[in-house]
Amino acid sequence: MQTQSTLFDDLARLMTGAMGVAQGVGDEAKTFVRTQADRFVADMDLVSRDEFEAMKDTVRELREKVAELEAKLKG
Repeated sequence: MQTQSTLFDDLARLMTGAMGVAQGVGDEAKTFVRTQADRFVADMDLVSRDEFEAMKDTVRELREKVAELEAKLKG
């Protein structure tokens, strides 16, 4: 009975260690994928949301000014 209990204890320790290793590998894989995705996005030279919104506002203002100038020329 004692031998069987020791066997189960050893098996439980082995499984616990294997789960820890598997979790570590999974975490490392997530970090690697995230790093590669960040590098890919950086290489695409995308603009940030703030930059996009600022440019959109500038374009809107310029369109309004152009419309005003066109109205003055017609009028």
